[in-house]
Amino acid sequence: MPNWAEQVTAIATAVSALGLLSAIGAVVFAGQQAREARIGREAATAVEFFRRWSEAPLVETRRMVAQFETPEALRDALTRFIAENSVQAYVLYRELDFFEQLGALEKHGGCDFELIKTLLGRRLIERWEMWQPSIDAIGGTDAYPMFDRLVTKMRAAV
Repeated sequence: MPNWAEQVTAIATAVSALGLLSAIGAVVFAGQQAREARIGREAATAVEFFRRWSEAPLVETRRMVAQFETPEALRDALTRFIAENSVQAYVLYRELDFFEQLGALEKHGGCDFELIKTLLGRRLIERWEMWQPSIDAIGGTDAYPMFDRLVTKMRAAV
């Protein structure tokens, strides 16, 4: 029969093992909570961002862009609007800025790429192709690097 020291050691070991298992369980639970919170934040950011796409200012911009039959016609109009310091230039910038901000959010983990792919997919590429001559005219891809990066990633994914 074990002496009292061995019994105390055995009990202490069992209690320590239970404590360790409880700590591991708490870490796993906390990790799941953190992941769910991150997913919730990303979803809220995405909802807010895509809500903007349907609001009046961006609808106005998309309607204006739709008036141009070719990317070159859009470029010519945008460069003329910029030269004139016209309000219409700033209206057109809205869409470029929207995609630049979306690309930055995706790059820094604020919006999931798969969600962007599901919601925009080829449409993102089509918008880039419509805007590319304009982007080239106002500074090239350095003017909108996050938009460029997001489109490159989308092309590889679709």
